[in-house]
Amino acid sequence: MTIPADLVDLLQQRAVLLAEESSRDAELLRQVSSELLCLQSSEVKLEGLVEELHSEAQHRAMVAESLQTELHVDAQRRAALTEGMRAELRSKTMELEDLQDTNQTLRAELKHLHIAHQKEVRELQQENERSLGKLQETAEQCEWLCQQQRYWMCCVKRFKDDLMEERKALLRQVSTLEKKAEKLKKSLHDEGPTQNSLRPLQEATCCDSSMTSWDADAVVDLESQVEKSNTFYEELFNQAGSPINRYQKPP
Repeated sequence: MTIPADLVDLLQQRAVLLAEESSRDAELLRQVSSELLCLQSSEVKLEGLVEELHSEAQHRAMVAESLQTELHVDAQRRAALTEGMRAELRSKTMELEDLQDTNQTLRAELKHLHIAHQKEVRELQQENERSLGKLQETAEQCEWLCQQQRYWMCCVKRFKDDLMEERKALLRQVSTLEKKAEKLKKSLHDEGPTQNSLRPLQEATCCDSSMTSWDADAVVDLESQVEKSNTFYEELFNQAGSPINRYQKPP
């Protein structure tokens, strides 16, 4: 049986196509094989990477847990610190309020003390002015009293000089009278018993007694005047030497 040439050509062409397809499939198989090998090595690498990622994830989980614990502790510490700060703030606020009340009280007391001090200063100024007025008045009185004392001392000196002159005159009179009395006594004593016998006893006695009595009265009177003058001088000197405050300025 004879095969047609067209069929042979077709079969040849189909064989060539199959051969080409086989070569392509072989090449594709080689590529698939190489890719499979690459995939296997990549899988191994992926498994190692997965294990590394897993261990890293565990480490991160442990770190996160530690951090969470630290954060919790820190949060508790911060909460306690915040609560302590709030309590301290409340205490400081109460203390500030107390200080403000104390400050207001002290301000009121200071204002009261300032008013009292101003009042006391005004009273002291008034008292000082009164004292200055009294001192000025006292100084004027002292000056007037000094003038009066100088005038009085001048008057007393003049009066004293006059009294001393009068006293000296009285003493001279007393001395003169004493000399006269002494002369009379001496003259009477010198008269002899003959002259006395010629006179009547009564006349001699009367004359002698009258002369003696007159002389004695004069002497006693002069002595009394001298004594009165001495007493007057002493009183006058005591008054002149008395303190100045016994004299007062007339109104």
